[in-house]
Amino acid sequence: MLSAVACALMLGGPLKVELKNDGGKYALRVDGKPYFVKGAGCSDNTDEQYARLKAAGGNSVRTWGTDNRTEELLDRAQKNGLTVQLGYWLGHVEHGFKWNNQDSLKDQRGGVRNMVRLYKEHPAVLTWALGNEMEAGNNTPELWQEVEVLAQIVKKEDPYHRPILTVVAEMDQQKSDYIQKYCPSVDIVGINTYGGLPSLKERLTKFGFKKPYIVTEFGPAGPWESAKTPWGAALEVTSTQKAENYAKNYENQILGNPTCLGSYAVIWCNKQEETSTWFGMWLPTGENTGAVDVMTKYWSGNWPKNRSPAITSFSLSANSVTSGGKLTASVTATDPEGDALKFEWQVVGESTDKRTGGEAERVPPTINSSNGGSSDEFTAPTKPGPYRIFLIVRDGKGNAASANLPFLVK
Repeated sequence: MLSAVACALMLGGPLKVELKNDGGKYALRVDGKPYFVKGAGCSDNTDEQYARLKAAGGNSVRTWGTDNRTEELLDRAQKNGLTVQLGYWLGHVEHGFKWNNQDSLKDQRGGVRNMVRLYKEHPAVLTWALGNEMEAGNNTPELWQEVEVLAQIVKKEDPYHRPILTVVAEMDQQKSDYIQKYCPSVDIVGINTYGGLPSLKERLTKFGFKKPYIVTEFGPAGPWESAKTPWGAALEVTSTQKAENYAKNYENQILGNPTCLGSYAVIWCNKQEETSTWFGMWLPTGENTGAVDVMTKYWSGNWPKNRSPAITSFSLSANSVTSGGKLTASVTATDPEGDALKFEWQVVGESTDKRTGGEAERVPPTINSSNGGSSDEFTAPTKPGPYRIFLIVRDGKGNAASANLPFLVK
């Protein structure tokens, strides 16, 4: 039987979205029915990404802003039975936006108003999200007072989607105080949190934070939160370890929490950010990793019929080598269904285009690659500098595991 939300998406009318508070237990209601966000953020928002998300039991996608493809994106979500948390990108001081410039604020208010007028009737819209981490370097009362102005504009324009969000990078005491003091019209706060997710509930209680929230980005701890080599290369955990952390954090921080309305996992597909595998729940070649398995279990109630391989150990004989020297990498991997595993080894240059805030990065060059067994002896590049040895373990059924370790050529 189709859910009320699925019926509304098929019929094409705007969803009526409300926020209910039952003695401190919050819930979204969509056309009168409880709605827990089981979402993900996608980099390309393709039909394949949306169809795979729906098949995994997901129900929503998140955007960070609008552009000339937004209506197409909304139509695609509707076709695949997904809702959209539609974001409006607010100005960042590091990009030159001036929050004390009245002309800039006027233009931004007009942009928010136009977005709501354009899309409020679309049946895929679930909620509006004002900004994304715009408080970074600018966590001031003036910023939050302006966010309140924008939230009031949205509420005046849209009778259907009543809860309004704003999205922040993590949460601290001052941010909590400012939002609660200056933004009464902001009903829900979206919190992007990675390494901080295991302590989120406890911290929000400590801060006295009373508003309901959605975890609008979560995934593995970021490079900025991870241990580093002596030459500054961030150490990435294996895809198997990432999957274990997805499960632990979702179980302990998102489910059964009276003020949490759901989450958006990052990132549903693949994206170069520090490395080609750091945040992507798929590999660049399209295979599912263990993170997809875990979220499928939580979203749908069932594991996928065929699950990803697991890496139980991964090592490199040394973390530095002379130019043209030899190194050996070894792995122990298993497959839940006993599928025959294939191993691909790659030597990749360390990224030289590292950005912040999720900005697009260039993919570093692959120096060489080989297919072999569970260990590989390889010749280090002749050019001195930082590199990584990557391993991809495939089961031949559309699933894979990945790991990498940095090394230095002297």
